[in-house]
Amino acid sequence: MPHAPATNAVLVTGGAGYIGAHTCKALALAGYLPVALDHLSTGHPDFVRWGPLVTADIRDKPAVAAALAHYQPSAIIHFAACAYVRESMADPEKYYDNNVAGALALLSAARAAGCHNIVFSSTCAVYGEPDRLPISEASPLLPLNPYGASKLMVERMLADFGAAYGTRAICLRYFNACGADAEGELGEKRDPETHLIARALMSLQGHIADFSVFGTEFDTPDGTAIRDYIHVADLADAHVAALRALLAGGASQTLNLGTGQGHSVKQVLDMIETVTGQPLPRMRGGRQPGDPARLVADPRLAREVLGFTPSRSDLETIIRSAWRWHQAAHPRR
Repeated sequence: MPHAPATNAVLVTGGAGYIGAHTCKALALAGYLPVALDHLSTGHPDFVRWGPLVTADIRDKPAVAAALAHYQPSAIIHFAACAYVRESMADPEKYYDNNVAGALALLSAARAAGCHNIVFSSTCAVYGEPDRLPISEASPLLPLNPYGASKLMVERMLADFGAAYGTRAICLRYFNACGADAEGELGEKRDPETHLIARALMSLQGHIADFSVFGTEFDTPDGTAIRDYIHVADLADAHVAALRALLAGGASQTLNLGTGQGHSVKQVLDMIETVTGQPLPRMRGGRQPGDPARLVADPRLAREVLGFTPSRSDLETIIRSAWRWHQAAHPRR
């Protein structure tokens, strides 16, 4: 562990991943030392540029305890999780082991180390098929897949740890993360890639031959699913705002992170064609199990509690930033 303890250290689990790395950059710009803890099964060591990397699994309590003892962070931002909805339907054991058992091991180590401030990366998948739009934090919690269920279980664990042990947590339920770092240092890099915008751009570059629209018969105006897309850099800023709120003594909260505006898959693909100037082949695939027709956030509580308003999350800005990064990182074949 090359860095000495720092009073401004923050442990970022999953800090070598897409959203985690963007948040590490935002933390560094805000004056914190982000300590990325990642076992690198899906994360990227070249994404860790703003602080040290601890290569470890969150289920490895001795390794997590050693990192906490060495860096003495004031808080933990917890991203590390399996995050593929369709994979969770096929292999739920993996999701409950990594996401739930992993979170429990992390919280146990944090409690033993006296680190009681947690920012948790949750998801709108905890809501399932909403009964009304936009989705507020008071909406029913009825996840449709093990991924959403695993995240909801961690939210419950955090609430129980708060009641019993004084853990304070802000759970951030975000909607569709997308886009890329404005400076071109970070972007979406997964294998397999499952997100709509990244897959569409990779298809245009010749890296994906089977790009499909999953579901064209949803109960929506154009038949394709509607989602609330939020730029990853806006998400990173929200995590920094949540951290500051906790460190200032703020109460535990559960907050949606979205824009309040929904865009259909067709609208997204139309904007991609406008931005890139290239036609996009649109093969049709069947609707996937666990996919709601519409997910749009009510973002008002995050604005009230954190003063957070997305500033980069219009669809054109999202796609232009992602296209710049993909062109540089994945040249056309």
